[in-house]
Amino acid sequence: MNASQLAGTSAQRKEEGDDTAVASFILGLLGLFFFNIVLGPLALVLGCVSLARGTGRRGRARLGVALGAADLVMLAVTFAVHHGTIGWTPGL
Repeated sequence: MNASQLAGTSAQRKEEGDDTAVASFILGLLGLFFFNIVLGPLALVLGCVSLARGTGRRGRARLGVALGAADLVMLAVTFAVHHGTIGWTPGL
């Protein structure tokens, strides 16, 4: 590979890292309200992948990781409060 190919590959990886940082943040934020059992781990993984790719949006990737962890904490608290079951009843 020559220098221009390496520079293009590096820029592409950084751009993909930026995209995954934004996706991590959005999924982590949504996971606080919906489907935290799925969106929390996904936000964690995408945030870590983004940081590994050297994103320019390190703060957003870190927020995605933090929100993903918060999703899992909320899931654990919900399980603890409801004695291992999760139920939803309308209109209380």
